[in-house]
Amino acid sequence: MRCLAIITASCCVTVLSSAFASAQHMAASPAKPQAVPPAFGVQSSASSLSAASLRAAEKSSLIVTKEYIIGPEDLLEITVWRNADLSKTVIVRPDGRISLPLVGDVTAVGKTPSQLTDEIATRLKDFKENPSVAIVVKEVNSYAIYVLGEVKGPGKYPLKSKTTLLQGITIAGGFTPTAARNKLVVFRFSENGAGDEKIKASYDDIVLREGSQQNIELKPGDTVVVPAETMVLMP
Repeated sequence: MRCLAIITASCCVTVLSSAFASAQHMAASPAKPQAVPPAFGVQSSASSLSAASLRAAEKSSLIVTKEYIIGPEDLLEITVWRNADLSKTVIVRPDGRISLPLVGDVTAVGKTPSQLTDEIATRLKDFKENPSVAIVVKEVNSYAIYVLGEVKGPGKYPLKSKTTLLQGITIAGGFTPTAARNKLVVFRFSENGAGDEKIKASYDDIVLREGSQQNIELKPGDTVVVPAETMVLMP
């Protein structure tokens, strides 16, 4: 019995010593960080947001103007709340004005729809208390370019997004076989009203050489002329 007690005590001491050594080893060893799985849907949401931002940037690069400016021939729907007699659908005249009951002639060209709305509402205050006016541009007819000469479909084309010179020619059907494609001319209204600005361009320079700056962005009112080879004067 005495021998058995001695053996049992020795075993207990050995077990305790092993447990103590194991605890010391665990304390001395740095804990390895546990990998935390990403939250479900976070990565996909970030990717979707990035893709949406990219698409928005691509679309915004096609905007002709940051804010729409009313021009001649535009069709405007003017609504005065709770007053059908004062509500009308009008076309902006060549002189840049529109005519409305009570108000008379109002200059519309060169203004944004919100600016024109404020002016009409201000004039109506002489006849109606707190008038509520809304304007909707029903048809955009003033933003257009003209392509004529040796293209398959010469005519007037609406400018619905940013359009380069080559894109304008493409809209008109492309060159005819007799087109002098290296003698392109764009006529543009000058800002100071001194007359048309004449811009020359060459198709071969744009496509085959370092002449991409000739592929200008067309503006409303531009006239693109593609002359025939027989019209080109020899130097």
